[in-house]
Amino acid sequence: MKNISSWIRRGLILCALGTVLLLNGCASVSAPDKRDPWESMNRSIYAFNDGFDRAIARPVAQTYKDYTPNVVQTGVSNFFSNLDDILVTVNDLLQFKFKQAAQDLGRFAFNTTAGLFGLIDVASHMDFPKHNEDFGQTLATWGVGSGPYVMLPFLGPSTLRDTGGLAADWQIDPVYAINDTEARWSVIVLRAVDTRARYLEATKIMEKSGIDPYVFLRNAYLQQRENLIYDGNPPTPAAPKVQPPSKSDLELEQELDKELQLDTPTK
Repeated sequence: MKNISSWIRRGLILCALGTVLLLNGCASVSAPDKRDPWESMNRSIYAFNDGFDRAIARPVAQTYKDYTPNVVQTGVSNFFSNLDDILVTVNDLLQFKFKQAAQDLGRFAFNTTAGLFGLIDVASHMDFPKHNEDFGQTLATWGVGSGPYVMLPFLGPSTLRDTGGLAADWQIDPVYAINDTEARWSVIVLRAVDTRARYLEATKIMEKSGIDPYVFLRNAYLQQRENLIYDGNPPTPAAPKVQPPSKSDLELEQELDKELQLDTPTK
């Protein structure tokens, strides 16, 4: 365990140093997306994350998926999903979704007791659906704009608003309340491996698509976040406003019509 904790700390230090170098050395993008003004930096961090994923995260996740019994994988996923319901309930209350908060609190209570500390998801069979709420979504409901798109080292796609929300969620995450350092990091690593294992197939599909994976990931993330913020009903983009023709434009159009009529041969 000490070796794992030491390795993680070294990785975070190297990541911080690498980010500083990337900020200083990344090239500019000729035509950046207006949602992604820091695309040059973000692409560099994406390249770093992709290298880490290919070398360490993906092989570990694939090994976990291949050699861990399915029932154990399901139990681990359910356990962390149950802990996540605590964050969801808090953000329900902050967004004044009191009915949903009652559902999510009931879901946590049933899964923690009848579901053996969340290892079995009994609540989903009792009309207690799983919801997805976090402080980034809460800030959005309070009127805070998303800000620029950001690619975070190790953590992946985000926005300036969602990064702040992530830091707030960590303050109430039960995992980070574990006092024993080795136990806390072990749980964090297990959750990361479980999460990565669930997205292995999605990664394969993205790689086979032949499109720019950075653009695909950015667009998918931003679309998903908008969908979550509006609870599956994002607003329809407004049609561009068409300016009515000015008086001078109308006069020019009339003159052009007259010229065209004069040039038209009579039968």
